Amino acid sequence: MRTAVIADIHSNLEALQAVLARIEDLGADEIVCLGDIVGYNANPNECVDIIRSGNIKCVLGNHDVCAADLEEPDGFNPIARRAVLWTRAELTDENKLFLRSLPRELRVKDLFFFHGSIHDTNRYILYMSDAVDNFALLAGIGKLLRIGFFGHTHVRAVLSHSRGAVFVELSSDQWLAEENRYLINPGSVGQPRDGDPRASFLVYDADKRRVIFSRVEYDLHACQDKIIRAGLPSWLAERLVSGS
Repeated sequence: MRTAVIADIHSNLEALQAVLARIEDLGADEIVCLGDIVGYNANPNECVDIIRSGNIKCVLGNHDVCAADLEEPDGFNPIARRAVLWTRAELTDENKLFLRSLPRELRVKDLFFFHGSIHDTNRYILYMSDAVDNFALLAGIGKLLRIGFFGHTHVRAVLSHSRGAVFVELSSDQWLAEENRYLINPGSVGQPRDGDPRASFLVYDADKRRVIFSRVEYDLHACQDKIIRAGLPSWLAERLVSGS
């Protein structure tokens, strides 16, 4: 069973289309999205439509929450707030209802999917203490549950827990030890923040216990042009070039 995991699309239609084309080439059996379909970029309805029509499993992200009118973006910085309120105004009622229907967490067999932290969509996993907390929560959900996938940071990561939580050096291929627990971030489709502007995702091969990270080029300039034409902050277009 090969599961493609994507996250943080953020209304970047060009990046999403490029990633889905690559996933099709790789022959994944299913796709799971870790939330934040919308926000920042200029094609929220188109991106939601693709997730809906493709029957892609998805959890709710913090930008999805605010764009769907479930919460106010009180903790957002001014640029993120402006973008999510623009998105809220642009989304169709049908797509808002779809976002509201998404779960905040999803379990598929022995895999667990969430956006920020377990039981907290808004919290980041950034530090060792965050990882330790989430490994404890993962163990509490089920003894056989050994792999969790998260987004929100827009940065690839593999965290393992054996006697403690440690960062594991990333490579294009990562084999997972059966005795360890893992928290894994595929990076961002629509707004990478690790210095590489290419769209990022991963494929998990359950039979081989192997994680394969991928990067995909996309029409970045088309996305930038749409941001400017929509009247969104120009910095949102500029940051895509540097992957920051």
